[in-house]
Amino acid sequence: MRKDNLCEQIIRKNSDMVYKLAYSLVRTRADADDVYQEVFLRYVRKLPEFSSAEHEKAWFLRVTINCCKNLWKSPWRQRMVELREDAEFTKMESDDISLIDTVKQLPEKYRIVIHLFYYEGLSVEEIGKITKSRASTVRTRLTRARKLLRKELGGI
Repeated sequence: MRKDNLCEQIIRKNSDMVYKLAYSLVRTRADADDVYQEVFLRYVRKLPEFSSAEHEKAWFLRVTINCCKNLWKSPWRQRMVELREDAEFTKMESDDISLIDTVKQLPEKYRIVIHLFYYEGLSVEEIGKITKSRASTVRTRLTRARKLLRKELGGI
């Protein structure tokens, strides 16, 4: 099989996973698009060889997390200012807030583990390897994230 075809297959196979993780971490479509593009540019430039499907998935997840962190550290982000208190907007009713919106409001360390555990179906040990954390830390973050979600969603 030609290298171009293999590269295209790998990108197609991992594109949804990368985009969903990026979106859950950066919380906007524009930023998720930027991260998505950066992850696959890195892949195309380096063309790493993977020893297994798990290795491939872990590589894309780790690179996506790193790109999200880089986005938050960028000089552009550092110059952003908060929305003024007197700015007008319409407040959403609590019934309109969906689970995904609630997850997006969690601190980053909780969003990452929730996404990897529930959306990507990874085990606690796999999440620990990807996030460079101990399994016990991952379990604690999952427990705390679930507690926060339960509180925000009204004890569902």
